[in-house]
Amino acid sequence: MEEFQVVVIGSGTAGQTAAYDLNEKGLRVALVERSGRPGGTCAQYGCQPKKWFYEATETIARCRHLEGKGIEGIPRGAWPDVLREKNRFTSRVPEKTVEGLQKAGIAFFAGDARFTGPGTLRAGDITLKGDYFLVATGARPMPLPMEGGEHMITSRDFLELENLPPRVIFVGGGFISFEFAHFAARLGPPHGKIHILEAAGRPLGPFDEEMVRLLVEASREEGIQVLTNVKITSIERKSSGMVVSTGSGDTFEGDIVVHGAGRAPDLEGLNLEAAGVKHSRRGIGVDASMRTSNERIFAVGDCAATVQLARVADEEGHTAAANILAELRGGPTAVMDYGAVPSMLFTCPQYGMVGKTEKSLQEEGIPYRKSFDKNLSWPTYRRVGMKHAAYKILAAEDGKVLGAHILSDNATGLLSMFRIAMVQKMTVDELHRTGIMTPYPSRESDLIYMLKPLLED
Repeated sequence: MEEFQVVVIGSGTAGQTAAYDLNEKGLRVALVERSGRPGGTCAQYGCQPKKWFYEATETIARCRHLEGKGIEGIPRGAWPDVLREKNRFTSRVPEKTVEGLQKAGIAFFAGDARFTGPGTLRAGDITLKGDYFLVATGARPMPLPMEGGEHMITSRDFLELENLPPRVIFVGGGFISFEFAHFAARLGPPHGKIHILEAAGRPLGPFDEEMVRLLVEASREEGIQVLTNVKITSIERKSSGMVVSTGSGDTFEGDIVVHGAGRAPDLEGLNLEAAGVKHSRRGIGVDASMRTSNERIFAVGDCAATVQLARVADEEGHTAAANILAELRGGPTAVMDYGAVPSMLFTCPQYGMVGKTEKSLQEEGIPYRKSFDKNLSWPTYRRVGMKHAAYKILAAEDGKVLGAHILSDNATGLLSMFRIAMVQKMTVDELHRTGIMTPYPSRESDLIYMLKPLLED
């Protein structure tokens, strides 16, 4: 048996963040990883690799917008070339992950982790005892109970395709489907057929309904068909390709079918019951300090019943580490605040939100004021030929920002400004005044126009 002050399970962004924080303060830390490719989803199959495809996608989209406005000869996507560049990055992640942990003095164990009691677990053939444990095992594609579901490929498979076929069907109308559909529309063969099939009455459920409709319109112009209330009954592989059948009797044919219906916490084999850790299909239950029902076990990242975003996972890792350190060494504790978490879709245009949606404010009975406009014709967007830029800003009666929703080619930058305003509890008047000195002209400088209808007389 080997003993450590903290044992971390999972080498993704959340687990590494916590492990390095604790190690830097002199604690004896071990990290267990069962995958043969340590480093986690974000670095190898999610956030980072998808951006290689997005950057090429956005460049093509910009050129298409500017055709006849100064750009001639629209570039075509070369999926195999993007794949090669992406793989140059991801291929080094596992080795660099293990190398970095060991160089820092963090003990690395390869193998399945399984709790054998509240304070012990097996890592492969070795028993580890810990004063504290931190579970960061991430998530996996959500199981879908449908006939022929095994014929679907995952988002990981999609980003490893050597060539992109012309007919692509995405099951589920969430993050993955929308982002990857936009990749396919610009990097795939010309005149391809792309479908997003959503079982609910609308796609992108957590986002603002009105803004989602605008994104769907922009997607449709790129050849992406988004269909709702589609109940898939089966997926069949035939000589002509894949056939998706629905409860209404409609069928859809494609070359590949991609699982884009969300991800579920990956808790398989952990034997959490032996450790006294309560969990559900949403994940491991945690409090604001990231502590589970076992006070010496913390859970962070996509395996916890919180928000599945990489930067949220990082912050949760920092929070859990701070609370473990506070108990072992004294010092300040930390709590998570999910009130101003930005969510971003890397589509073209990008769509992002932070804070409340209009519907959630109405359901909660919270009074609000709104500034909204679509199909913006400001010079910022005329210069780049973008037709679908839009925004919606929601403010409380005292002027504080309640929510911000941006459809633009630089939604990330604008959204960050609104998030800071929310964290700093700035009023729209204060944010407007701050925005006046933003470099001009830029997308960020347009913030003052968005806020103007909300200013006090």
